[in-house]
Amino acid sequence: MSSSAMPTGSIPLTPAKRWRAYWVCVAVAALTILDLTKVNVALPSIEEAFGAGSTELQLIVSGYVLTFGLTLVPAGRLGDQRSRKTLFVVGLAIFTLSSIACALAPTGAVLLAARLVQGVGAGIQMPQVLGLVQELFQGAERGRAFGIFGATIGLSTAFGPTLGGLLILLGGPADGWRWIFWINVPLALGAIALAVWVLPQTRHPQRRPLELDPLGLALFAVSVVSLMWPFLFTTGSPSDEPSRWWLLVVFVLAVSAFLAWERRYAASGRHPLVPLSLFRISSYRNGTALATVYFAALPSMFLLTTLYLQHGLGLAPVYAGMVSIGFALLSAFTSWRGGLLVERYGRKLVVWGIVIVLVGVVLLVVAALSTPAAITPWAMAGAMVVGGFGGGLVISPNQTLALADIPVRQGGLAGSVGQLGQRIGTAVGTAIALSLFYSTIFREAGSGEPDLGVYHDAYGLGMLSVAVLVSVALAIGLADLGVRRRHRREFD
Repeated sequence: MSSSAMPTGSIPLTPAKRWRAYWVCVAVAALTILDLTKVNVALPSIEEAFGAGSTELQLIVSGYVLTFGLTLVPAGRLGDQRSRKTLFVVGLAIFTLSSIACALAPTGAVLLAARLVQGVGAGIQMPQVLGLVQELFQGAERGRAFGIFGATIGLSTAFGPTLGGLLILLGGPADGWRWIFWINVPLALGAIALAVWVLPQTRHPQRRPLELDPLGLALFAVSVVSLMWPFLFTTGSPSDEPSRWWLLVVFVLAVSAFLAWERRYAASGRHPLVPLSLFRISSYRNGTALATVYFAALPSMFLLTTLYLQHGLGLAPVYAGMVSIGFALLSAFTSWRGGLLVERYGRKLVVWGIVIVLVGVVLLVVAALSTPAAITPWAMAGAMVVGGFGGGLVISPNQTLALADIPVRQGGLAGSVGQLGQRIGTAVGTAIALSLFYSTIFREAGSGEPDLGVYHDAYGLGMLSVAVLVSVALAIGLADLGVRRRHRREFD
């Protein structure tokens, strides 16, 4: 660990109080991550309720991801300068109110607007979680904290579709989707009360004004939107608008201007929105890149598998979601163990985890393509168990390694940049996988009803993109492992 990190003694809490504060943070992070996945299974019900078109449905899902990603970095910057506790409560309050608006939405347009605001609330509170973990713990205890954090996030991601399906089943076909949002309300209100009670005041009011770098913030927003937008609207159907890819030219121009401005702003002695010096720290740079690519692969794997089981095999949403339960349980266990072992094994632990995930991806495709339809869900559930065992060794140990050398005073910002990378990775990876999946169906089935053979081809091609992305993450992990070994030889 870096010596630049502030000791946990800067927060005058007993270990028991630190862990109570930690559990409140993790519970709220899990709540917001659930909304990334549980809404997917509700789209057919929302379409029937409002007569929503494909673009509107896509925005209900992707709009949350977009505003979530947009808010992360400025919220992390604010949290580092002021009170993380205050911003945590503010973000959670916005999330609660917007969840009520989603549940009561009379039209698709109102639901979409509420989802955008909900993403803002999630983006405000998530950086405060990561910053608080950085500030509450250090050393082996921090690894344990990130291990439990990774386990909780893994469970939330994998159980989201199952929970969504159950709520729709309990609430009925007409209004069951509203319960997906109503369930947030009592949980979030309880979390607000606990946050006010147990979270420490990690920052005190300062006389100097906030430094938010307004021009940097504007350029950052344009960069994020222009990068994510064309991917968020990629479905693989013939109706996709190809002109959306011109926004990537805007992205190149905007990100170039952003980098130039941030260097100039920092050279003037002020604090930029994103200190580019963070990326000179190899552990942070490599860990962030690995997480971005890994999160481009894993959500796509879950989505493709759910689509194949529902459309190809005709499984109900709740049963299709249950196939991933083994992944959730095993990744939760190995995330916890990985948090305890990362101090001992370091990057090697992450590399072996990625190798096992890659084996799980291959087994999923083999199960889908070569087993009788009656036992395919069971075989795929077994493959998910293998992937989950490896997945838990990736997320939390990598998070610990990526933030190990980051000063505590920049923990919220560094964590939010990493979270932004994950959201961008998810948008890009999902767009690639869905495009391959649906374009194969349109190409082979045309306007007719696709048979199981068509879904075999679509799933296999989509999962090929997942395997390639996992392999890229493995290459980054191996490269970082080589850098660490060279550094150790230099200091021996």
